[in-house]
Amino acid sequence: MLNKIIRVSLAFAGAMAGYAIGLLVSKILKAQQFFNMAPLTTLQELIISIVGAVIFGFLFFIITPWLMKKGLNSANWVETELQKIPTTDILVGSIGLIIGLIIAYLISRLIIPIPYVGIVLSIILHVFLGYLGVSIATKKINDLINLPNIFKRSSNKDKVSNKVVYASVPKILDTSVIIDGRIADVCKTGFIEGPLVIPEFVLKELRHIADSSDSLKRNRGRRGLDILNKIQKELDIEVQITDMDFEDIAEVDIKLVKLGQVLSGKVVTNDFNLNKVSELQGVPVLNINELANAVKPVVLPGEEMVVQVIKEGKEMGQGVAYLDDGTMIVVDGGKKHIGKTMDVLVTSVLQTAAGRLIFAKPKNMVNKTA
Repeated sequence: MLNKIIRVSLAFAGAMAGYAIGLLVSKILKAQQFFNMAPLTTLQELIISIVGAVIFGFLFFIITPWLMKKGLNSANWVETELQKIPTTDILVGSIGLIIGLIIAYLISRLIIPIPYVGIVLSIILHVFLGYLGVSIATKKINDLINLPNIFKRSSNKDKVSNKVVYASVPKILDTSVIIDGRIADVCKTGFIEGPLVIPEFVLKELRHIADSSDSLKRNRGRRGLDILNKIQKELDIEVQITDMDFEDIAEVDIKLVKLGQVLSGKVVTNDFNLNKVSELQGVPVLNINELANAVKPVVLPGEEMVVQVIKEGKEMGQGVAYLDDGTMIVVDGGKKHIGKTMDVLVTSVLQTAAGRLIFAKPKNMVNKTA
């Protein structure tokens, strides 16, 4: 139905255009008197106009499907190309275009009065400054995005007692820390302030994992999405979804580091490699594993504890036990006590990048030695 209405409307517009052209032709013939023609009568002028209206109306009616098809293809092409461009680029580019055209208009008022070339120079000026405005705005988008943060920081300075207070720094979540899930508990305690920034490319990676054919990956991806829903709905913390992307960068970790630089934020992760890359690039990192290790109870050599030996250790005669927080305890001579609960004395504590490792001996073995 819509196609028919458009077709009839274009045919009517063509008829009106043909009628106007017919009137113009009639006036030209009447004024020039070609081939010693007799002056056109009013009826002849009307007939010429009607013939023009019929010809153009029929022509537009015939070519309307072709015009609609070409127009739809063009619209789809434009829409597809625009979807590839980040929303921020479109918005900032539009602002740059408007500014460029305003400047061109002001300058063209001085150029247009120039004889012969004034209008041509004005058109060239509008095209050039419009393109220049879009180009500069999109290339300087990072600086423009950071402007509100600069003003916000300057407005939030508290000069009382010579102290300077800044607005909250954005915390950018990576895929691993979302799937890990402990970030929700940390946020619930209030030790991390918002806003939490979740990039679209991280959400895309989570959805891809959640749709995996591998059941383990699928469960991990769905767990990550559930954690995000929990943070958004249950926790009183600001969550921002950003569509800022870096099309020229393939790796998600590098995109996160770049986003941290652009937003002047911190990357929240439990990925050791991302932690190192962020530090090399000068982007602050909040590592959940380091936080977990930092809040574990302090254990000193000589302390007593009760543990249950779970399995055999790597070295001969060793047994392995675990604390409630997951800390591994290597019990020297504990192999023969697997499955039993026993008293041990801590002999040494080793701090590694993966966590803390406690070495101990059975209490009765220490007493015998003494």
